[in-house]
Amino acid sequence: MELTKPHPIVDAASAVLAESSVYELRQLRVDEDSNELRLHGDVRSFYHKQLAQEAVKTVAGDLRINNCLAVRAK
Repeated sequence: MELTKPHPIVDAASAVLAESSVYELRQLRVDEDSNELRLHGDVRSFYHKQLAQEAVKTVAGDLRINNCLAVRAK
């Protein structure tokens, strides 16, 4: 059985989004690959997409942020 190693930056980024006053941001997924932090999910506007990116930037450290969020009008 392979043990998964903890991802403290992913956990921190997820926590920042979970505390957002914007409901959609609390539903986003964050993962880490090599030297980047990836944001996944759907948001209603480019403003929310940018808001999510700025929120995780506070905990990303040296990781590059790859904002894969899709803007979908609901």
